[in-house]
Amino acid sequence: MRNTMAQLALAGSVLAALLVLPATTTAAGAGAGTTSSPSYYVSIGDSYAIGYQPDPTVSLRFGYTRGVISAERKRGTNLSLANFGCGGATTTSLLTTPGCTDPAPPSLNGVPYLTVPQATAATAFIAAHRGHVALITISIGGNDVTKCALSPNPTGCVVSAVPAVASNVATLLVQVRAAAGITTPIVGLTYPDVILGAWVHPPVSQSLASLSVAALPLEHNPSLKTAYGANGGTFVDVTKATGAYTPLTKTTVSRPYGRVPVAVALACTYTWYCAKGDIHPHTVGYQLIANLIVAALPRRLR
Repeated sequence: MRNTMAQLALAGSVLAALLVLPATTTAAGAGAGTTSSPSYYVSIGDSYAIGYQPDPTVSLRFGYTRGVISAERKRGTNLSLANFGCGGATTTSLLTTPGCTDPAPPSLNGVPYLTVPQATAATAFIAAHRGHVALITISIGGNDVTKCALSPNPTGCVVSAVPAVASNVATLLVQVRAAAGITTPIVGLTYPDVILGAWVHPPVSQSLASLSVAALPLEHNPSLKTAYGANGGTFVDVTKATGAYTPLTKTTVSRPYGRVPVAVALACTYTWYCAKGDIHPHTVGYQLIANLIVAALPRRLR
């Protein structure tokens, strides 16, 4: 019960922190800082890297890149964002598909790449600014397995997808590390277990939600951890931090759904799946991811 209350309290504390963030914070990181030379923050990946939310009233400024930039400014590093994120990207498309049909917009310092794959564009930028790239974050792999929710055998689908995901992420990390050098922090992310929201979102499937609890921690996430770790990256387990590993036998009351597993309640708090059937985080979810990234970094970025 103590762990349950602590996880729910964490969700509340992240939301409270969001309410006091200054409204003038921008993704580009413009403003006061103590560093004199450019310090770039390169964001690579899918729509999580962009900060997408399925609500037109919510600004894309509230993705995790904004939270990282705000936190690092307070610690003395003024980061300039170069966002290569691409909505719908998979580990394969990131390496092989030229251009992006759903890129980060200019307002989020999106970097256009019309004729080369995202990985090629990002690594070229990193190499061209070697010594001035303070941080690289990578969010990729979710779209490779999201389709498995519709499979007759979701777990088998994830298992079959994992080898290609691991191989592609390892290939990406080799390229990024070679471009950045050995000292630049590279933080690789997992995802909230959004499919837990199927416990309450129509068409309700508690069996699918239960299967997702095994698929991510046992298959998908370990492969990502190995791929990032083998190439000097830091692995951040967003799935664990958002409470998805909590046994489904632990329950709580969550409005408007009534008594549900704690893991489901946290999925509803951090993501849009319960309300809209959408796989992306709420602002509070993105802020949690930002907090996890910052916690994984050195006390002072260059």
